[in-house]
Amino acid sequence: VQLQASGGGLVQAGGSLRLSCVVSGRTFSIYNIGWFRQAPGKEREFVGAIGWSGGNTYYADSVKGRFTMSRDNAKNTVYLRMNSLKPDDTAVYYCAAARGGLSYREYDYDYWGQGTLVTVSS
Repeated sequence: VQLQASGGGLVQAGGSLRLSCVVSGRTFSIYNIGWFRQAPGKEREFVGAIGWSGGNTYYADSVKGRFTMSRDNAKNTVYLRMNSLKPDDTAVYYCAAARGGLSYREYDYDYWGQGTLVTVSS
């Protein structure tokens, strides 16, 4: 399984971006997909996760109400819609794939993408 994240860029505070994570492999539909981010000088942190059917989602408190995840299994793609962006959201965003239940723990994820940079200016 390989993951490719894209959609990052520079945006002003209050703006929006949509990240995409394309997953290659025949078994995409059975994986839960998580988003994590790593800001400069900080540890990587959980952002959100979506279940294999798209019916279950789980978000970090810091993004709840602003970020929304969705998935299109026909396109092997998961989306992270980010609204009301803040400078604190500046980070490299990674998508990752895991079996089992939704998880906020990095070690539960078996496959990782390369990351896409989101920069929010004040």
